[in-house]
Amino acid sequence: MMLPSKTWRWTSIAAAVAIASFAAHAQQGPATIRLLPEDAQRGFNGHQHNFYFLPPGQTGENYQSAGFFGQKLRPYLADNTEALSRLDDYRRQKTFFLLDRVVAVGALGVYGGLVFEKDKFPQYASTPQLVAGGVFVGSILTTLFINRNTNSHFQHAVEAYNAGKSRTSVPGQLRPSTLGVGLNPGPGGGPTLALGWRW
Repeated sequence: MMLPSKTWRWTSIAAAVAIASFAAHAQQGPATIRLLPEDAQRGFNGHQHNFYFLPPGQTGENYQSAGFFGQKLRPYLADNTEALSRLDDYRRQKTFFLLDRVVAVGALGVYGGLVFEKDKFPQYASTPQLVAGGVFVGSILTTLFINRNTNSHFQHAVEAYNAGKSRTSVPGQLRPSTLGVGLNPGPGGGPTLALGWRW
Protein backbone atom coordinates (compact mmCIF):
# COMPACT_ATOMS: atom_id res chain seq x y z
CA MET A 1 0.00 0.00 0.00
CA MET A 2 1.46 3.34 -1.07
CA LEU A 3 1.41 6.27 1.34
CA PRO A 4 0.06 9.60 0.06
CA SER A 5 2.88 11.89 -1.07
CA LYS A 6 2.36 14.43 1.79
CA THR A 7 2.44 11.64 4.37
CA TRP A 8 5.56 10.23 2.73
CA ARG A 9 7.25 13.63 2.83
CA TRP A 10 6.43 14.22 6.51
CA THR A 11 7.55 10.71 7.40
CA SER A 12 10.80 11.24 5.52
CA ILE A 13 11.39 14.59 7.22
CA ALA A 14 10.73 13.08 10.66
CA ALA A 15 13.17 10.27 9.92
CA ALA A 16 15.74 12.78 8.67
CA VAL A 17 15.43 14.83 11.86
CA ALA A 18 15.80 11.73 14.02
CA ILE A 19 18.88 10.60 12.13
CA ALA A 20 20.31 14.13 12.20
CA SER A 21 19.97 14.23 15.98
CA PHE A 22 21.64 10.81 16.22
CA ALA A 23 24.47 12.01 13.97
CA ALA A 24 24.85 15.21 16.00
CA HIS A 25 25.13 13.08 19.13
CA ALA A 26 27.73 10.96 17.38
CA GLN A 27 29.75 14.10 16.57
CA GLN A 28 29.99 15.05 20.25
CA GLY A 29 33.09 14.18 22.21
CA PRO A 30 33.60 10.59 23.32
CA ALA A 31 31.60 9.27 26.26
CA THR A 32 34.85 8.67 28.11
CA ILE A 33 36.79 10.71 30.64
CA ARG A 34 40.07 12.07 29.35
CA LEU A 35 42.94 13.21 31.54
CA LEU A 36 45.24 16.11 30.81
CA PRO A 37 48.07 14.46 28.80
CA GLU A 38 50.67 15.27 31.48
CA ASP A 39 48.42 13.77 34.16
CA ALA A 40 47.80 10.63 32.10
CA GLN A 41 51.57 10.05 32.00
CA ARG A 42 52.28 10.49 35.72
CA GLY A 43 54.10 7.46 36.98
CA PHE A 44 55.13 6.08 40.33
CA ASN A 45 56.16 8.75 42.84
CA GLY A 46 54.93 11.45 40.44
CA HIS A 47 53.63 14.89 41.31
CA GLN A 48 50.88 15.01 43.93
CA HIS A 49 48.99 18.05 42.68
CA ASN A 50 45.37 17.78 41.49
CA PHE A 51 44.47 15.85 38.36
CA TYR A 52 42.70 17.64 35.49
CA PHE A 53 40.16 15.91 33.26
CA LEU A 54 37.58 16.42 30.50
CA PRO A 55 34.14 15.08 31.50
CA PRO A 56 32.36 12.61 29.19
CA GLY A 57 31.08 14.16 25.96
CA GLN A 58 33.26 17.28 26.16
CA THR A 59 35.97 18.26 23.72
CA GLY A 60 38.58 20.98 23.57
CA GLU A 61 41.05 22.13 26.18
CA ASN A 62 38.68 23.10 28.98
CA TYR A 63 40.05 20.61 31.50
CA GLN A 64 38.69 20.88 35.04
CA SER A 65 40.32 20.06 38.35
CA ALA A 66 39.28 16.81 40.02
CA GLY A 67 39.90 18.33 43.46
CA PHE A 68 42.43 17.23 46.06
CA PHE A 69 40.59 13.98 46.86
CA GLY A 70 39.13 13.50 43.37
CA GLN A 71 35.72 14.58 44.67
CA LYS A 72 34.79 16.45 41.46
CA LEU A 73 35.27 13.26 39.44
CA ARG A 74 33.06 11.16 41.74
CA PRO A 75 29.66 12.17 40.23
CA TYR A 76 30.75 10.89 36.80
CA LEU A 77 31.72 7.50 38.27
CA ALA A 78 28.48 7.03 40.22
CA ASP A 79 27.29 3.97 38.26
CA ASN A 80 30.66 2.18 38.13
CA THR A 81 31.56 0.39 41.36
CA GLU A 82 35.07 -0.59 40.25
CA ALA A 83 35.93 3.00 39.32
CA LEU A 84 34.50 4.26 42.63
CA SER A 85 36.55 1.71 44.53
CA ARG A 86 39.73 2.91 42.80
CA LEU A 87 38.80 6.52 43.56
CA ASP A 88 38.30 5.56 47.21
CA ASP A 89 41.83 4.12 47.20
CA TYR A 90 43.07 7.43 45.82
CA ARG A 91 41.23 9.37 48.54
CA ARG A 92 42.69 7.07 51.21
CA GLN A 93 46.24 7.68 49.95
CA LYS A 94 45.68 11.44 49.85
CA THR A 95 44.37 11.32 53.44
CA PHE A 96 47.51 9.44 54.51
CA PHE A 97 49.56 12.06 52.69
CA LEU A 98 47.86 14.89 54.62
CA LEU A 99 48.29 13.12 57.96
CA ASP A 100 51.94 12.50 57.16
CA ARG A 101 52.42 16.22 56.39
CA VAL A 102 50.84 17.13 59.72
CA VAL A 103 53.22 14.76 61.54
CA ALA A 104 56.25 16.17 59.67
CA VAL A 105 55.32 19.79 60.37
CA GLY A 106 54.52 18.96 64.01
CA ALA A 107 57.86 17.20 64.52
CA LEU A 108 59.72 20.10 62.91
CA GLY A 109 57.85 22.55 65.15
CA VAL A 110 58.70 20.55 68.27
CA TYR A 111 62.37 20.40 67.27
CA GLY A 112 62.49 24.15 66.62
CA GLY A 113 60.70 24.89 69.88
CA LEU A 114 63.27 22.84 71.80
CA VAL A 115 66.19 24.59 70.10
CA PHE A 116 64.96 28.03 71.10
CA GLU A 117 63.51 27.11 74.48
CA LYS A 118 63.09 30.22 76.62
CA ASP A 119 65.85 31.05 79.15
CA LYS A 120 68.09 28.21 77.90
CA PHE A 121 71.20 28.08 75.77
CA PRO A 122 70.26 26.72 72.27
CA GLN A 123 70.73 22.96 72.00
CA TYR A 124 70.51 20.86 68.87
CA ALA A 125 70.95 17.25 70.01
CA SER A 126 69.05 16.68 73.23
CA THR A 127 67.08 13.46 73.58
CA PRO A 128 63.68 15.08 72.84
CA GLN A 129 65.20 16.84 69.82
CA LEU A 130 66.63 13.60 68.49
CA VAL A 131 63.21 11.97 68.87
CA ALA A 132 61.51 14.88 67.06
CA GLY A 133 64.17 14.79 64.34
CA GLY A 134 63.73 11.04 63.97
CA VAL A 135 59.97 11.44 63.62
CA PHE A 136 60.51 14.11 60.94
CA VAL A 137 62.93 11.93 58.95
CA GLY A 138 60.61 8.93 59.35
CA SER A 139 57.73 11.03 58.05
CA ILE A 140 59.69 12.08 54.96
CA LEU A 141 60.55 8.43 54.23
CA THR A 142 56.93 7.40 54.78
CA THR A 143 55.88 10.00 52.21
CA LEU A 144 57.85 8.10 49.55
CA PHE A 145 55.85 4.93 50.22
CA ILE A 146 52.51 6.77 50.42
CA ASN A 147 53.10 8.62 47.15
CA ARG A 148 54.41 5.66 45.21
CA ASN A 149 51.01 4.40 43.99
CA THR A 150 48.73 7.35 44.73
CA ASN A 151 48.57 8.60 41.14
CA SER A 152 47.96 5.14 39.72
CA HIS A 153 44.80 4.76 41.83
CA PHE A 154 43.30 7.84 40.17
CA GLN A 155 44.38 6.73 36.70
CA HIS A 156 42.91 3.26 37.30
CA ALA A 157 39.61 4.85 38.36
CA VAL A 158 39.41 6.67 35.02
CA GLU A 159 40.46 3.54 33.11
CA ALA A 160 37.78 1.46 34.85
CA TYR A 161 35.12 4.04 33.97
CA ASN A 162 36.23 4.21 30.33
CA ALA A 163 36.38 0.42 30.05
CA GLY A 164 32.82 0.19 31.37
CA LYS A 165 31.62 2.77 28.84
CA SER A 166 33.30 1.03 25.92
CA ARG A 167 31.48 -2.21 26.81
CA THR A 168 28.06 -0.53 26.84
CA SER A 169 28.31 2.09 24.08
CA VAL A 170 27.36 1.72 20.41
CA PRO A 171 30.47 0.80 18.42
CA GLY A 172 31.95 3.88 16.80
CA GLN A 173 32.01 2.35 13.34
CA LEU A 174 28.19 2.12 13.29
CA ARG A 175 27.78 5.87 13.78
CA PRO A 176 27.62 7.91 10.56
CA SER A 177 30.41 10.46 10.19
CA THR A 178 28.57 12.58 7.61
CA LEU A 179 24.92 13.44 7.04
CA GLY A 180 23.23 15.10 4.09
CA VAL A 181 19.65 15.97 3.15
CA GLY A 182 18.50 16.95 -0.33
CA LEU A 183 15.55 16.82 -2.71
CA ASN A 184 14.93 13.76 -4.85
CA PRO A 185 15.29 14.76 -8.50
CA GLY A 186 12.64 12.21 -9.44
CA PRO A 187 8.97 12.91 -10.21
CA GLY A 188 7.92 13.00 -6.53
CA GLY A 189 10.61 15.51 -5.52
CA GLY A 190 10.63 14.22 -1.92
CA PRO A 191 13.50 14.62 0.54
CA THR A 192 16.51 12.33 0.25
CA LEU A 193 18.80 11.45 3.11
CA ALA A 194 22.49 10.61 2.60
CA LEU A 195 24.70 9.04 5.25
CA GLY A 196 28.43 8.44 5.08
CA TRP A 197 30.93 6.44 7.14
CA ARG A 198 34.64 7.00 7.53
CA TRP A 199 36.52 3.68 7.86
